[in-house]
Amino acid sequence: MSVQQTLPPQHQQRQPGLEQAMDPQPVYITADYRSAGKLTGKVAIITGADSGIGRAVAVHYASEGANLVLLYLDEHDDLAVTRREVEDRGVQCLALAGDAADEGYCRKVVEQTLSKWGRIDILVNNAGEQHPQASLEDISEAQWEKTFRTNIFAMFQLTKAVLPHLRRGASIINTTSITAYKGSPGLLDYSSTKGAITSYTRSLAMNLAERGIRVNGVAPGPIWTPLIPSTFTAEEVAEFGANTPMGRPGQPAEVAPAYVYLACQDSSYVSGQVLHINGGSVVNG
Repeated sequence: MSVQQTLPPQHQQRQPGLEQAMDPQPVYITADYRSAGKLTGKVAIITGADSGIGRAVAVHYASEGANLVLLYLDEHDDLAVTRREVEDRGVQCLALAGDAADEGYCRKVVEQTLSKWGRIDILVNNAGEQHPQASLEDISEAQWEKTFRTNIFAMFQLTKAVLPHLRRGASIINTTSITAYKGSPGLLDYSSTKGAITSYTRSLAMNLAERGIRVNGVAPGPIWTPLIPSTFTAEEVAEFGANTPMGRPGQPAEVAPAYVYLACQDSSYVSGQVLHINGGSVVNG
């Protein structure tokens, strides 16, 4: 393996990607993670919960005692793994496939969540997609709209549906990206949506402060998730994360504890902030 190679070269033709097809398999929780019941009795809704960061957040939340609503598009086999891991930790979950940018689906999610538990305490807006292109001229209007629909329209729709049912002390956590701060020449539409998510997070935090609802974000750097082999070439995957100060990609298990922190009372005085989990890259702003 060369100095620059961090992963075996690989590419998946299907989008969204599948975690079961990745080599090596991502790590979504480590053996030394110590839970403390920080979310006992809470109910959390997580988008993109089938794999990657979403799966890691779900498993960590289950370890902390939260019951979960696992939202995903159509990756049924990956979702089955997440569901098993969650239920093995002694909590309950609902798994609902669909498009979070669809208003009717979001209403269904809220209705079924309230029917089962009567409450919603945490919303994690995590689902996203990206489609690398070399130049702006290569991005079709359809691609631009699709990326915005998945990455930011869905946050609007689901948050709007959930918001009337959140109580004082609830937490909303949005997944943005290092690309919102540093840019990415090959991910123009994706980076733009992540910039929108960062501004949305800050503005919504101020809007909801009087209601006692906290809103924060997490900005991952290069994390080994199905998004990577399904959108980059095998050669690009082989060097994924090599340009970070730590010289490697991160694992979902290294990101998920930030979502635990932002969901629980440990962060009771934190709102409108973004945590940067990126392998040592210094991000200002």
